[in-house]
Amino acid sequence: MRNNFDAVVLTCEHGGNKVPKAYATLFHGEAKLLATHRGWDIGALAVARGLAKSLDAPLHFATTTRLLVDLNRSLHVKGVWSDWSKELDAAAKRDLVHRHYEPYRKAVEDHLTRLVTKGNRVLHLSIHSFTPAFNGEVRNAEVGILYDPQRTFEATLARALVAAVRVEDQSLRVRKNYPYVGYTDGFTTWLRRQLPAARYAGIEIETRQDAIMTPAGQRRFVNTYTRAIRSLAKQA
Repeated sequence: MRNNFDAVVLTCEHGGNKVPKAYATLFHGEAKLLATHRGWDIGALAVARGLAKSLDAPLHFATTTRLLVDLNRSLHVKGVWSDWSKELDAAAKRDLVHRHYEPYRKAVEDHLTRLVTKGNRVLHLSIHSFTPAFNGEVRNAEVGILYDPQRTFEATLARALVAAVRVEDQSLRVRKNYPYVGYTDGFTTWLRRQLPAARYAGIEIETRQDAIMTPAGQRRFVNTYTRAIRSLAKQA
């Protein structure tokens, strides 16, 4: 299958570590924690914004900390609530879902649905970042491309994107479905169940956080990803 697509849509679910005033007491004295990878995806929103500008593509993003409610998790999954929010009562959780979770996810889903309904083949790039080491294990890649190998359109695009990023910056270690797999619970997984496989490709781009902590690093990866994505369009 040719890796052609008609539209690119960008999202960034973990773009910030802000705490709404109503929940400030939950994180009293936790400023250092919020600044770590547990509070947000460091550097991800800067990369997403750079890509949106260079590709002239729409971007949906959130800046509320994932430690309140994780927009990249399904509500039935334990990980949607953190150690700080899991003890909130049912009313408080409903309020968080109503104010932060549902509006974001519905806006993205509605946007993608409109594009697909008009006959577009959509490349949805969900921009994330990952910590260089986790539970004592050093991650041995700078870039991970996450996708579902069972969806032909998506898998074709993902594999082509891996190859293109490697061509654009040969110093980068780029791995498929690393450091996570792209077909476990997540927003793109949810969207795959709502949208046709022949018209929707939901790919997560994971960049190692130490590589995009600085403006220079962010510009480097924006430029690399931009050239790689544009090269896919030229191949179509």
